[in-house]
Amino acid sequence: MLLRVRVTLPDRPGALGQVARTLGVAGADIVQVVVLERLGGRAVDDFTVVWPGASRVERLLAGLAAIPGVQVDGVWKAIGAPVSGGHDAELLAQVAANPADGLATLVDAVPGLLAADWAAAAIVPADWAARSGAPRPLPAEPGLSLGAEPTIAYASWRAPTPLQLPEITPLRARPLAGPGNTRYAIAPFGRAGLVLVVARTDEDELPAAAFHITEVDRVAQLVRAAAVILGDRLDAAAVPAL
Repeated sequence: MLLRVRVTLPDRPGALGQVARTLGVAGADIVQVVVLERLGGRAVDDFTVVWPGASRVERLLAGLAAIPGVQVDGVWKAIGAPVSGGHDAELLAQVAANPADGLATLVDAVPGLLAADWAAAAIVPADWAARSGAPRPLPAEPGLSLGAEPTIAYASWRAPTPLQLPEITPLRARPLAGPGNTRYAIAPFGRAGLVLVVARTDEDELPAAAFHITEVDRVAQLVRAAAVILGDRLDAAAVPAL
C-alpha cells in the first residue's frame, strides 16, 4: 500500500539521506519526496512510500525515531503520489470547461491533490459563529437543511454520514483539529456562506498529519480561483433544494 510519511528533520547535509536510508531498511520503497518547509534550520518533508501491507508501521516509526533530531509528524494512507501545482491548473480548467458541475468537480478532486480522505462544500449561516455547543451533525444529502444549521452543497464520495464539523467560523483559510482525531483544512469561497472543508482522519495505527500551512494556502488559492470562475453559480449552489 501507499503511505504518506511526514517528517521534521534538521536542515543540514546528510539528514535527508539518513531518513531515506532508514525508510529503505524498514522495508519502504520511496516513490516521491516533497519539501513543504525549510525554516530556522529545520525542514518538513513528505515521503510517499510503498509499504508492505503485512508489515507493522511501528517498525518504520521506531527506525525514524532513532535518528537524532528527527520527528515523525504523521503517517497515513495515500491514494496516489503527491501531485504538483500543474495539476491545480488542470483542475481549474476542468471547472471552467463545465461550470454547471464546477463545484462538484472541485470538491471531488481536492482530496486526491492533498492526500486527504474527503472534502465537502458547506453552507454556513451568517449567525453560526455566535453560537456555542458541540460539533453539529450536517445533513447527509445535498440540499437538505437542519433549520438554520450548516447544510451541505456537495460532498465527495468518501465523506462520512452524517457529517460533523468543528466550529469553522470565523471563515478564513486555516487548519483545524476536530473530533475523532480528524484534521481539517478550510477555505471560504467568499460568497453565499460557502466554505470548502478538507479532512484527514486517523486509521488504525496510522496517525494522520495536520494540514501544513502550504497545503492550506494551496486550498485557498484553488477556492479563490474557482470562485472567480463560477461567480453567481456559487450563489445558486448555496440555495437548498425544495
